Amino acid sequence: MKINKPKFWEKKYNLISFVLLPASLFLQLIIKIRNKFVYQRSFKIPIICVGNIYLGGTGKTPLVIYIAKKLLKYNKNPAIIKKFYSDHFDEHELINKNLDCLFTNRLRHQAIKKAEEKNHDVAILDDGFQDHSVKKDINIICFNSNQLIGNGFTLPAGPLRENINTIKKSQIVLINGEKNKDFEKKIFNISSSIKIFYSKYLLLDKDNFENKNVFAFAGIGNPENFFETLKKNNFKVKKKFIFPDHYEFQKKEIQNLIDDSLKNNLELVTTEKDFLRISKFGFKEVKCIKVKLEIIDEENFIKFILKSL
Repeated sequence: MKINKPKFWEKKYNLISFVLLPASLFLQLIIKIRNKFVYQRSFKIPIICVGNIYLGGTGKTPLVIYIAKKLLKYNKNPAIIKKFYSDHFDEHELINKNLDCLFTNRLRHQAIKKAEEKNHDVAILDDGFQDHSVKKDINIICFNSNQLIGNGFTLPAGPLRENINTIKKSQIVLINGEKNKDFEKKIFNISSSIKIFYSKYLLLDKDNFENKNVFAFAGIGNPENFFETLKKNNFKVKKKFIFPDHYEFQKKEIQNLIDDSLKNNLELVTTEKDFLRISKFGFKEVKCIKVKLEIIDEENFIKFILKSL
């Protein structure tokens, strides 16, 4: 059963986190011991990993698509690598809508081998920073400025997959959202060589919703980021509803949302990933909000990646 992220993950000082802290420390110890026995594989082609340490919802997939498209312009033949999870088909479809270079497997190194066989000359991992079986050439760690590292604790006391100090293994930190000098300082204290870039989402169809009241729903890692993006783009969000990440929508649930929106004279909107999950139902009343990722200082971002390759 999928659950929404607990609110105490975002509170720095709270009793629940401190009670769970021993469990977090024990889990991290187990992970460290396990990783010592993992065989790390190298490959013929360079590996770019787009990962995170905050659990989900940091914009990895849009960045992977963005990088792949940019590399194509530089005569590269990129492959996108995803570990196969049956309930992540929305991300698979989102990638396939944009590019024809997705390789999935329950073992990432098998997907990379297949990409090599198909003559791809660079592999971009969508997630995989914690996968020690693959030797990476570039690690890019994604954060969202709304959450950053939450309360700073690792699972289950907090939202971090591993301690923030592990970003010293990365070359780039990409923060989606507002500039944050304090967080930059925290990163540079861990590693002074990390390059920090910022990104933002541009809404492609916002003119279609000008002066309209909307009912927004989402089943993504951090749905509040979607709602916040709508508000920043002057959407009049009158109502919102949250589903767990990668939620398997039922037709009746969507019909209930449609009925509610019609009753209150609201436009029913959702993310592109969620729209892909409900498109099988054929509802015309649900509108998809498409976004475009924009990297601030794009030229130096791409230049750094190409130089590293």
